[in-house]
Amino acid sequence: MHRFEELAWVDTAMGELTLRRRHEPSVDAEVYEVKLGEEYLMSSLFTVAEEELSRLGLAALAPDARDLDVIVGGLGLGYTAIAALRDERVRSMAVVDALPAVIDWHRARLLPVSPRLVDDPRTRLVHADFFALVRGEPGAHDELPARAHAILLDVDHTPSFPLDRSHADLYTVEGLRRMARHLHPDGVFALWSDDEPDEAFLAVLGAVFAHVEGHVVPFDNPVTGGVSTNGVYVARDVLPR
Repeated sequence: MHRFEELAWVDTAMGELTLRRRHEPSVDAEVYEVKLGEEYLMSSLFTVAEEELSRLGLAALAPDARDLDVIVGGLGLGYTAIAALRDERVRSMAVVDALPAVIDWHRARLLPVSPRLVDDPRTRLVHADFFALVRGEPGAHDELPARAHAILLDVDHTPSFPLDRSHADLYTVEGLRRMARHLHPDGVFALWSDDEPDEAFLAVLGAVFAHVEGHVVPFDNPVTGGVSTNGVYVARDVLPR
């Protein structure tokens, strides 16, 4: 039996995108991985921080908030989206991904969470460029709410290390202000980062939102035998201009 099994691949403008499955001896389990060229994008071996992105982001909303409309930027292996659906307050969830192949993987039920994701009537999988959408006017895309209660973003490595340079403008004060137009005034923007929260980016968020927090998310790393960390930024209450 081959250690790696390639489940799907496709050429994209950013390089060859590959979905593969392998057995990980350290946890005696099947692991799903996505690579872009030679770069690892995500692994089902490490999902704690992706799930915490949803939990922390939605927990920052007002306790009495109900009927939540959520936008998830980046579908990936689906763990951020599935974690959002666990919150019973969520009324609708639009998951935006620029790569149609990733959406097709889930619709073909190739990933462990795919059935739960695509069978939930609250879910809409939207093929679009998230960064282009949030530069535009709210309500311009008919599959997205005119205003969301929460935007949860997991696409780039960190705010200073975007996957594609066209994403970089989001992580500026003006870019965040454009994105914040797509939120209710008391809405939440939450962002995953491969690195722990950075004070410089917290300051940028603080120019747009009244309340800003950076969370360090530790998780066991069976590959190293130690503990690794990611970061989650949570910003709420859009400041008036």
